[in-house]
Amino acid sequence: MSATTYTTTAGTGYFANVVNAVRQLFAAVFAVQPGMSQRNKEETIWWLTRMANDCERHSPGLSAELRFFASRA
Repeated sequence: MSATTYTTTAGTGYFANVVNAVRQLFAAVFAVQPGMSQRNKEETIWWLTRMANDCERHSPGLSAELRFFASRA
């Protein structure tokens, strides 16, 4: 969540609506995404490693890529 707050006056005109829409757009585009929890990260690494082990025999290239993604998580 973003900690940005806006103080608005009671404008009811077209220009006020456009300004509010632009402010909301900027707030949505530049919102800070929450970080991944440690448990979720460990589960993702475990899941990717398990998938890599499952496809090792029939697709070693895919297995290597999955292990690479797990190392970057």
